[in-house]
Amino acid sequence: MPLCLKAIVLGIIQGLTEFLPISSTGHMIIVDEYLKLPEGFRETFLVVVQLGSILSVLVYFHSKLFPAELFKGKSGLMDAWGLWWRVALGVVPAIVLGGLFGSWIKGKLYSTATVATTLALGGVILLFIERLVKKAKYTEIRSMPPSLILGIGLAQAFAMVPGVSRSAATIIGALLLGVSREAAVEYSFYLAIPTMFAASAYSLLKEGAALSGQQWLAVGVGFVVAFLVAWAVIAFFISYIRRHDFRMFGWYRIALAAILLIWLCFCHR
Repeated sequence: MPLCLKAIVLGIIQGLTEFLPISSTGHMIIVDEYLKLPEGFRETFLVVVQLGSILSVLVYFHSKLFPAELFKGKSGLMDAWGLWWRVALGVVPAIVLGGLFGSWIKGKLYSTATVATTLALGGVILLFIERLVKKAKYTEIRSMPPSLILGIGLAQAFAMVPGVSRSAATIIGALLLGVSREAAVEYSFYLAIPTMFAASAYSLLKEGAALSGQQWLAVGVGFVVAFLVAWAVIAFFISYIRRHDFRMFGWYRIALAAILLIWLCFCHR
C-alpha cells in the first residue's frame, strides 16, 4: 500500500479515536499490524499527525479560547484567562507523574494484553458511570475550583497506561467529581491541547529533520485528514452527549478488548 494511502487510513483512525473515550492506542495496535509504517518514521508520524487533531480543537472552540475573538469587554477577556489557567493547572499532574513513572510504564505495561485489559475495565466503568455519579454540581468549566481541576488532571494521568484513553480517563474523573457530561467532554478537549502539542513538538524537533520528501508528504496528508475527521468527531460528540450517556462507548470498548484478546491468542503467537 502506498505510504500516502496509509497516511490517509491512519489519519482517519487518529481523528476518529483521539477524542472519543475508546482508546486510540488499541486501534493503532490492530491497524499497525497490517500497515507496517517504516521504522524510524512510524513514531514521528503517529505523534505529529496528532497536531491535526489539536488544530481541530483550536478552530472549533476558537471563540472561547482566544481573547481576540472574545474581546467584548473585560468579562470576555476574563473568561478566556479563566479557561486557560484551568487548562494549564489540569496538565500539572500528568507532567509530574509522567516524569516520575513514564519510562517505567512504557517499559513494563506497553503490551496488547494491557491494552485489552484496560479497554475492558474502562468499558465496564462507562456502562455504569451514570449510576456512580450524583447530580452534577458543576455545569460550566468556569465554575470548577482548583482542587477539582487537579483531581481531573490526576485522573487524566492514568491515561499513561496504554488502553485507558486520555479522553475516557478525563471524562470519568470529571463525572465522579460532580461535573456535568457536557462540561466534562468539553474540558477533555481543552486538556488535549497542551498534552498532545508537547508530545508532537518534541517528536518533530527530535526526528523531523530525518524525514524524506515522501515521508513529509505523508505526514502532511495525515495531518489534514486527522484535522477534518477530528473536527467532525468533536461536533458529533458534543451533540451526542447532550441526549445520550456513555454506554455505547462502554460496549464498544469491551468489544474491541475481545477482538484484541482473540488476536493475541490466535494471531500473535
